[in-house]
Amino acid sequence: MEPNLIQVFGSYMSWKLNENTWIINFMGGSQNIYLLEGREKALLIDTGWGAGNLRDLVEKLTRRPVIVTNTHGHLDHSGGNGEWEEVLMLPGAEGDLFTCHRLPFDVSKLPFPNYIRKIVKDGDRIELGDRTIELLDISAHSNGSLAYLDHSTGFLFAGDELESAQVLMYETEAIPGYIFDLDTRLRTHHKNMLRLRALKGLWNTLLPAHNGAPIAHGYLDDYIGLVEHIYAGDAIIEDKLNHFYVEQSDPEHKLCRVRWGDASFFVNKADMMKLYGASSL
Repeated sequence: MEPNLIQVFGSYMSWKLNENTWIINFMGGSQNIYLLEGREKALLIDTGWGAGNLRDLVEKLTRRPVIVTNTHGHLDHSGGNGEWEEVLMLPGAEGDLFTCHRLPFDVSKLPFPNYIRKIVKDGDRIELGDRTIELLDISAHSNGSLAYLDHSTGFLFAGDELESAQVLMYETEAIPGYIFDLDTRLRTHHKNMLRLRALKGLWNTLLPAHNGAPIAHGYLDDYIGLVEHIYAGDAIIEDKLNHFYVEQSDPEHKLCRVRWGDASFFVNKADMMKLYGASSL
């Protein structure tokens, strides 16, 4: 019997990264939610699709009051927001939340469908009690992407802006009237990754939201190099995506994978070819 969507997206498993940090894994093992516990409070990074009962699991893992945040507003990271009364996010993340009609689950039935959206900004800090988390605006894949720098452990939680398989650098939500400018996104991503590299003395462990965690520091260097080699015109272009779900959503084959080292983007090929070899950064 084929598993239903709730079984796929709402079956959570968790394990400890250290004594007070949990990885909560779901979506067939490809996606990570993180729970960080301090002496006084806990921080939940992302809420998944809104399937199953994530809050029940979180409250079994920690007895601390939980602050809930989103790395960004895409629905696989914010769909479960309505399980809580309040969620922290960047202002840019709110635009993606309005596409919740595309969720495979009825999030209006969650306990708090009209939850409070508390807006944060780059440089804000969340104090958990003997554990300080700094918020870094690294928006490129999404309009409202946050990284979380844990000053007590050296953990860096990077969301969807940096991972081992690929970063999606095209408009995934098809919001009417919304323009995804690839040139701006690539340059912004490059600047953001340079910023993370400059902070390397403050972090030691790189933890993305998808496809494995932790990952080697070399991925960061390769993503920096990937943008540089797109503009230089010698990054590797592959028409085969090797990604079942994305290929299903791209019937006209507009997308391609562009790679350098271990880093790759999914991009609109026509948009990318306008930039390929066009200039230096």
